[in-house]
Amino acid sequence: MQAIIFIGIQGSGKSTVYKEYFFDSHLRISMDLLNTRNKERKLMEYARAVQQKVVIDNTNPSASERKRYINWFKEKKYEVVAYFFEPDLERSLDWNSQRTGKKRVAEIGIKSVLKNLERPSKSEGFDRLYTITLNKEKQFEIVEKL
Repeated sequence: MQAIIFIGIQGSGKSTVYKEYFFDSHLRISMDLLNTRNKERKLMEYARAVQQKVVIDNTNPSASERKRYINWFKEKKYEVVAYFFEPDLERSLDWNSQRTGKKRVAEIGIKSVLKNLERPSKSEGFDRLYTITLNKEKQFEIVEKL
């Protein structure tokens, strides 16, 4: 089984990448949808119980925040994979400005996550690590970091 942990600021394309690449194969676990850690934990428990592939679609900016997910899924022998969305503040603010209602994040919130964003490394316990950038044609480029 596989647990993918997305890492990136708001408006960096995390949910879009989920929809484009993982919608048909992985359960999306997102605080944007669940709102509480209790609901998140219950959904993660269910996913582990049925050995469902998952994507953790949160900002996960620090190694300490990612550690709990890594440990949680490693206990059940999941492959744990990181997808790091290279930050582009200008683009993220632009994409965020196109959101409406509760989906729109205050600019200070995005800048706060960026300030605390730690680049992931395999030493955290990831089995594989990918970096995602957006090219000039506005297509996602995914590169594995060895």
